[in-house]
Amino acid sequence: MKNMSTLCYIEKEGRYLMLHRTVKKHDVNKDKWIGVGGHFEEGESPEECVLREVKEETGYTLTSYQYRGLVTFLSGDGVTEYMSLFTADQFTGEEIPCDEGELEWVPKEKVWGLHIWEGDKIFFRLLDEKIPFFSLKLVYDGRSGLVSASLNGTPMELFDVLNEDGSKSGIVRERGVAHCEGSLHPTVHIWIVREREDGAYDVLLQKRSRQKDSYPGCYDISAAGHVTSGEDILKSAQRELKEELGLDVSSEELEFVGIHKGWTEDVFYGRAFKDYEWSHVYLYQRPVELHELELQESEVEEVMWMDYGECLNMIQNSSLPNCIYEDEFRMVGKKLGITSGQ
Repeated sequence: MKNMSTLCYIEKEGRYLMLHRTVKKHDVNKDKWIGVGGHFEEGESPEECVLREVKEETGYTLTSYQYRGLVTFLSGDGVTEYMSLFTADQFTGEEIPCDEGELEWVPKEKVWGLHIWEGDKIFFRLLDEKIPFFSLKLVYDGRSGLVSASLNGTPMELFDVLNEDGSKSGIVRERGVAHCEGSLHPTVHIWIVREREDGAYDVLLQKRSRQKDSYPGCYDISAAGHVTSGEDILKSAQRELKEELGLDVSSEELEFVGIHKGWTEDVFYGRAFKDYEWSHVYLYQRPVELHELELQESEVEEVMWMDYGECLNMIQNSSLPNCIYEDEFRMVGKKLGITSGQ
């Protein structure tokens, strides 16, 4: 079954007009918070539909509004809905009670904390980032769980949100949303090291591409990345080594170091970035020749070997632009048998 609808988020003084859907017993949005809107009537355009629905549900007549995107929903139970998404910043009229639930003006930063669809958080992020128009596809499992998402035809990264003990919470969240909310999610960190003739160790550092959405141009772990929802941890580590450095490795060649739990918060390109990671840390000690590596241009600008002790000192005194956790780096040193004084 296919449906067509509109949804509008009316803005005023840093707030969105939200509708808490509490009335209809068999409403797919029961107890959720959404914008205002509804299904097309015969012969209506998206603009005609949103103007009528807003008037009926709120009493307001929109005088300034913008068509922001097309959202395709696959519910997982046989229903596909094409929703035209609007925002509006000017209106006239007096607010009336809504027969769908309760209307409330909610500060934009608090909308994320309401009981909303996981996919809705994605288009809220896109709206906040002032994306002019987008096509977003959201696929659910029939039980309100997000299965996949695509933006303008390109699949988006989805993570399993973790509980504080590292177990899966059952929530699947899009990468950008996870970094907006600071959601705990799994990652893999692979440190490539080599032992020198004098018994000391070098570590392979990668310099992050200047195109990266966080810490561009900083030195980082040899290879690292997110574990996509449902992905095996070791396979994720193997994938990251192949994608970023062109290295084909077996799972047996990766030596588990431990779990590192890290939190960082910063601002990049004017947007807040909150990274809360449950990282599976590995060592790779097979021979690696720099000239044989195939660097992923979008991720890695260059790589270099550095003495472990020198690197630790530069992390401590901030003389090396980096985004390396010192306590994780010491974990690696301990695994290698390096004392803190080396």
